[in-house]
Amino acid sequence: MTLIKSISGIRGTIGGAIGENLTPIDIVKFTAAYARFIAENCGKDKITIVVGRDARLSGQMVADIIEGTLIGCGADVIDLGLCTTPGTELAVTAHNADGGIIITASHNPKQWNALKLLNAKGEFLSDAEGKRVLAIAAEDAYRFVEIDSIGKVILRTNFDQAHIDAVLGLKLVDVEAVKAKKFKVVVDAVNSVGGVVIPELLRQLGAEVICLNCNPDGNFAHNPEPIPANLTEISEAVRANGADLGVVVDPDVDRLALVCEDGTMFGEEYTLVAVADYVLSKTPGNTVSNLSSSRALRDVTVARGGEYSAAAVGEVNVTTEMKRTGAIIGGEGNGGIIYPESHYGRDALVGVALFLTLLAERGVSMTELKASYPQYEISKNRIDLTPDIDVDAVLVAIKEKYAAEKVTDIDGVKIDFANEWVHLRKSNAEPIIRIYSESATMEAADLLAAKIMADIKQICNL
Repeated sequence: MTLIKSISGIRGTIGGAIGENLTPIDIVKFTAAYARFIAENCGKDKITIVVGRDARLSGQMVADIIEGTLIGCGADVIDLGLCTTPGTELAVTAHNADGGIIITASHNPKQWNALKLLNAKGEFLSDAEGKRVLAIAAEDAYRFVEIDSIGKVILRTNFDQAHIDAVLGLKLVDVEAVKAKKFKVVVDAVNSVGGVVIPELLRQLGAEVICLNCNPDGNFAHNPEPIPANLTEISEAVRANGADLGVVVDPDVDRLALVCEDGTMFGEEYTLVAVADYVLSKTPGNTVSNLSSSRALRDVTVARGGEYSAAAVGEVNVTTEMKRTGAIIGGEGNGGIIYPESHYGRDALVGVALFLTLLAERGVSMTELKASYPQYEISKNRIDLTPDIDVDAVLVAIKEKYAAEKVTDIDGVKIDFANEWVHLRKSNAEPIIRIYSESATMEAADLLAAKIMADIKQICNL
């Protein structure tokens, strides 16, 4: 069906034709290209690579192929087995490895899987680094070693408790304060790796845990993207059990969505807003999110005396901007928390621990906490274009039409009006434009999106 080759890794559906899907041949090719890149980059003949995977049905198969390929390239392997994305990132530095491969397609459905590629810092490859890997693969420039130089698996280990210990050891995580509250928490981990590590983290924080879909067998109980339409079961469970909140993670546990005590959504956008507000209250500084994230983070940051910056969509773009501005907290509006005191990667465990500390400190309910923040609504739309339409030209035309407003063009076109914004981005895979708009109400956000969509149709004579 689909094979997507990008700077962040290789993503595709399992089975099908070579070069069109994520087949064993494609897995070998890109793993070998990555191994050569890492060897070149660190100037070593013998490299060590950490490998971790989520609980997808194809995960073990993909992991076995990657492990064998790395060994055939002369690399030693540290096999974490089932492990979260942030856990794998942390394990790279903990084991002083030269890189890491995370086997996960994040929030994509079960037929998908992917290779996400890390450097020696446990961070995603930069744009230039990712392009180098793709070039090696395209040129078939990878190589395999002779028998005396093959690698081996030097360690098979579980990293969950080390990850939990690192989170509980953060200065701004008040373990005793959270334990004293004895929170009752419902967890939906969509039957992936979060079903083990999130409940254990919560128990070590003194919470009573009610598990939904926490068996890590890869049989996703619902669409794994943690958006409201997919979270009706946990919403009902929170109300039925009189829980204080619900915690939802995606299959690789780098996104965190929260459910209020009345079953309503706290909102993925507000996961970052609330955690950032807590961090800023203790350690004032700057923040970063991507262009499609809520303006509420900017409002909270300014109120705390900091400066807010926006980055292009994509985790590596956010972390790059965070480093440039010295931001102390950042992330993406999809529930991704990036806290440099831990590491430069989205981490739902860090989000849970910091959020529960905030909730314990404030002594309020989830709905009361949500009401304390600037209230915005985001409308997410798309407009389909014919293949012959020049999407870039359309975006330029929109930029020119609204030149009197504040326009940002580092990633598509974002137009900031006084009290609302709209962000247009083209798809790399099909002739569509994604249109995200935010305003004080959903009605106003929808109206803004409709206005821009009408502009696009007029420009394209649709």
